[in-house]
Amino acid sequence: MFDLRDRLEQYFHRFRGTEHTFMVIVAVIIGLLGGLGAVAIQWMIKLFKKLFWGDWDLTLDYLGTVPWGWKIAIPVIGSAIVGAVVYYFSREAKGHGVPEVMEAIALHNGKIRPRVVLAKLFASSVYIGAGGSVGREGPVIQIGSSIGSMIGQLLRVNPRRNKTFVACGAASGIAAAFNAPVAGALFSVEIILGDFGVAQFSPIVISSVIATVVSRHFLGDFPAFEVPKYHLVSPLELIPYALLGLLAGAVALLFTKTLYSLEDFFDNLKLNGVIKTMIGGLLIGCMGVFVPHIYGVGYDTMNAALLGHLSWSIMLMLIFAKIVATSISLGSGGSGGIFAPSLFLGTMTGGFFGALVHMIMPEYSASSGAYSLVGMGAVVAGATHAPITAILIIFEMTNDYKIILPLMISTIIATVFTTKLKKESIYTLKLVRKGIDLFGGRDVNLLRQHRVKDIMRRDQNIILNTATLPDLLQVMLAGKHEEYFVVDREGALKGVITLQQAKEFIEDKDIPPELVIASDLMSSDMQCLQPEDNLDLVMHQFGRVDSRQLPVIENEQSRLLLGRVRAKDVIDMYNKEIFKKDLAGGMHSIVTGMERDRTIEVFDTHQIVETTISDQFVGKTIRELDVRNRFGVEVILIRKRGDADADDPSARPGALPTADYVFEEGDNVLILGEEENIERFRHNNPYS
Repeated sequence: MFDLRDRLEQYFHRFRGTEHTFMVIVAVIIGLLGGLGAVAIQWMIKLFKKLFWGDWDLTLDYLGTVPWGWKIAIPVIGSAIVGAVVYYFSREAKGHGVPEVMEAIALHNGKIRPRVVLAKLFASSVYIGAGGSVGREGPVIQIGSSIGSMIGQLLRVNPRRNKTFVACGAASGIAAAFNAPVAGALFSVEIILGDFGVAQFSPIVISSVIATVVSRHFLGDFPAFEVPKYHLVSPLELIPYALLGLLAGAVALLFTKTLYSLEDFFDNLKLNGVIKTMIGGLLIGCMGVFVPHIYGVGYDTMNAALLGHLSWSIMLMLIFAKIVATSISLGSGGSGGIFAPSLFLGTMTGGFFGALVHMIMPEYSASSGAYSLVGMGAVVAGATHAPITAILIIFEMTNDYKIILPLMISTIIATVFTTKLKKESIYTLKLVRKGIDLFGGRDVNLLRQHRVKDIMRRDQNIILNTATLPDLLQVMLAGKHEEYFVVDREGALKGVITLQQAKEFIEDKDIPPELVIASDLMSSDMQCLQPEDNLDLVMHQFGRVDSRQLPVIENEQSRLLLGRVRAKDVIDMYNKEIFKKDLAGGMHSIVTGMERDRTIEVFDTHQIVETTISDQFVGKTIRELDVRNRFGVEVILIRKRGDADADDPSARPGALPTADYVFEEGDNVLILGEEENIERFRHNNPYS
């Protein structure tokens, strides 16, 4: 039984190490579950609409028949239920959910509590079903992301893979919600990850497509909105579309400002969280008596605007009503998204503006519905700072290139306008208010400038491929390594063998140990490095294998083993570069106030020391001395004796030296390294 379990675990770990296949299969699973989550929330919203209001779809015509008392009471009841779920079961279910996903990726390696799936699914369904003025897309994104995180934690993947799984879940949610697979994938990359340089885009696309297939199977293959065919009537019409971009940006800024102002208002109330949510529900109910359009997601009202069935005055009024209603709903502690409200605001903004344009220049402009469609994308882009996602969502909903030019103009202008006036999007602002700056300190890729040869260790732990099992065990037990590289007599790398593999053969009594040689035990499937590979590539290689070190070979033809690279050494190099980068800006005050030979402890094993160079260094460059490889230290700064204003910028306090700087007599250097390596540098005693 135990042998079977061990073998299954070995197969699983081996499968998990096959990067592409593993990621594709898991992406399919996440897409399936994410799609089912999107279907489930739509069904549950309909269920709670039926339970609360007595109607599956809750149309505006039906709301006209509901007594005003119920219009007030039902949102209060729903808010009480949601408040209890949020404050006593899962605080993550509060609000629109996307910032929480972004925070999990940026700060917690993509880890999200599994309970968030059920809490968000239930709370958002109840709140929207009871009339809360929020969207279902945000909850779907958080549900999908939580599913991805839960699978990653279950499979015990590394943080990089786990973040990718979270992104897969987010993509599956938005794709299933809008029947838009391409937009779902781009949303995940542009907003959730915030980085188009993502290393693994394929799994995100796969999850998005699979979720769309699931959604189409259960809900049908039709877009989220009824969008007629529109086209550009005249080139002159591009001018109003540009103005619409500015107006949409202003609406997006107003929405963001109002949302967080009302959130602050409710946060400052000295009341129980459930009571706050019920107050919000009461206000929504009172507004709904007079403006029933604000209840729920509002797709019916949006469809009416897209078809040109609403007057400009109604659409103008609904802009402000929806901003207030959604801000109250989320600020008071309700559960739902801001994506659909942003679409609602864009539809009304574009429709109102388009109706005015059509009245002024009817022969040169389309109907208000076309402007509603473009405004939808523009407000979303302005609020989220994600123009590509906004453009693709609208395009996938219309599947028509004729509207793409005005859409791009309005969307880009709205994005530029809002980013100029407010750096943070409606998502990232919530995190910045908590003291979390996701992108302000985003690291440049500091490892690409370093090569394998810079950190390669030449103390090889090798075994001949002809070594017998007893000889092999003797070497392993005498050494301190868990992995040994197997080479032939010419030094060419053949494979790798672990202590665990050797122990498994010892336990097999049927095979005489003298008949077993290293070639029988080794694994030839391994990742190899070459001296000129950059450390960014090396870091990705370590992410694909379950190993603490990788072999360095001369080239693929000879496979001559040159040394090894440890994962710890790559991480140490990254930490040093980050430290140097942060140090450069404020080093002047440290250097000028630092006495010679004073030591500053950094990390667990490293120190910063200022010391005078050895006489043998005078007249030589840092590159020529090969300081990093010969001594194992980093030269951070150079201070010239009595010449702080030297012409060479690299010699001034606070500036980093270049590799071509020539040491002069009396130079002091600030070096970073382990204590023993610093002593080597001080006494000009390089590695032997």
